[in-house]
Amino acid sequence: MAKDPVKPNVVVIYLDDLGYGDLSSYGATEISTPNIDVLANEGVKFTNGYATSATCTPSRYGLLTGVYPWRNPKAKILPGSAPLIITTEQETLPKVFKKAGYQTAIVGKWHLGLGAGNVNWNQHITPGPNEVGFEEAYILAATQDRVPTVYIDNGYVDGLDPKDPISVSYKKNFEGEPTGKDNPELTTLKWHHGHNNSIVNGIPRIGYMKGGEAAKWTDTDMADHFLKKAQTYVREHKNKPFFLYYALQQPHVPRTPHPRFVGKSGMGPRGDVILEADYVIGEFMKTLEKEGVLENTLIVFSSDNGPVLQDGYYDDAMEKIGDHTPAGKLRGGKYSLFDGGTRVPFMVYWKGIIKPKVSEALVCQVDLVASMADLIGVEADKTDSENILSAFLGKSKKGRKELVLEAGSKTSYRAGDWVMIPPYKGAKMSWHSFVESGINQEFQLYNLEKDPGELNNLAKSEPKKLQKMLTKFESIRGKDYSNIKK
Repeated sequence: MAKDPVKPNVVVIYLDDLGYGDLSSYGATEISTPNIDVLANEGVKFTNGYATSATCTPSRYGLLTGVYPWRNPKAKILPGSAPLIITTEQETLPKVFKKAGYQTAIVGKWHLGLGAGNVNWNQHITPGPNEVGFEEAYILAATQDRVPTVYIDNGYVDGLDPKDPISVSYKKNFEGEPTGKDNPELTTLKWHHGHNNSIVNGIPRIGYMKGGEAAKWTDTDMADHFLKKAQTYVREHKNKPFFLYYALQQPHVPRTPHPRFVGKSGMGPRGDVILEADYVIGEFMKTLEKEGVLENTLIVFSSDNGPVLQDGYYDDAMEKIGDHTPAGKLRGGKYSLFDGGTRVPFMVYWKGIIKPKVSEALVCQVDLVASMADLIGVEADKTDSENILSAFLGKSKKGRKELVLEAGSKTSYRAGDWVMIPPYKGAKMSWHSFVESGINQEFQLYNLEKDPGELNNLAKSEPKKLQKMLTKFESIRGKDYSNIKK
């Protein structure tokens, strides 16, 4: 393809636990997301766009490295104290952009580990985003529901008072520190499962933390805080090509909308924070336009995995869902091997360059490394990432032919319109999140074009198709799935 004379800025906007059916542009009728809808309706809206995984850390690993996360046994949901799981030698999306002279930055959620183990939060924290390709990094270490509940600015805790050092543990509490389990009277949000350790801003978290009072974030201001950082970054770097990974925390728990958005959705805090995310994305787009870079900025929008309603707190997400279907026509959600776990909203927007289109091409976030390298004219190390730039730009109906998907270290295989889930032992329903796991002790085979809800298992009626897919799947995975696996 002919290269444009000016290399475009590239922004990846990444949401957290946003489902296939959570946007009005993807069919939601009970909630309206007009700003995000601009990206979908005026860009390429993919109906077969995937994260690599049904949970956060693995998907982010795949997005940034171009490597299937199941290849890295450490790519599982990480505690806030975990060491960095991307090696400093690995190819990464920001490194690809740096090869072409881009300035690179991340603003928002990281959740890929920091340091080399036993992090001292009161000193420079390394390695981290800065050591794997991001020249600027303003992040939260893990998730909003995990300690440490502080922002990290290029390896340093933002606003830390050295007289009040931070201590973090995921094993035992610090003496005298209240917890959600022992001190429910100090909480403003009731925990449902797991989230019953240190209390910050009235919210019980996962893990224990002591100190760092001046540096602790205010949950209800987080969306505005990250927005301002992203806007400032654009203003300061608009005169040179930049790559910005803008990783929002919504609608992950704890769902803490700013008072401006409380009650606006009628669906409780989960709906409110989706509206809040739509707002900040709209404000970010206004900044791109005001600074004169919108027409030279390619925007990729997606989510790290499918939706979940009950994920650790009682916040009315299940009680107030009404007629809204977070996964849309898909079965399952976060944590699930069914399509609702990994098929997510996915769109590519470039004002004036990309023509509005709905694409059925099979695309995955793992393909951004190879595809963006082609866009900006550099070579990327060979990984699982495929160059499907033409599909991303809406110039081709063809994406990748096949895809290995992952949920909880278990994998499935999609080829064309078909998906095969091998047999696994385990529970068919997640007891804590009330999401179907997709686990079954028999093979599952579905035709997603005819049966997007994965209700009609064709494994027994289509034995030749099943065997063909199984053979190819086993060749990729390097495992024998002919017997039921644990």
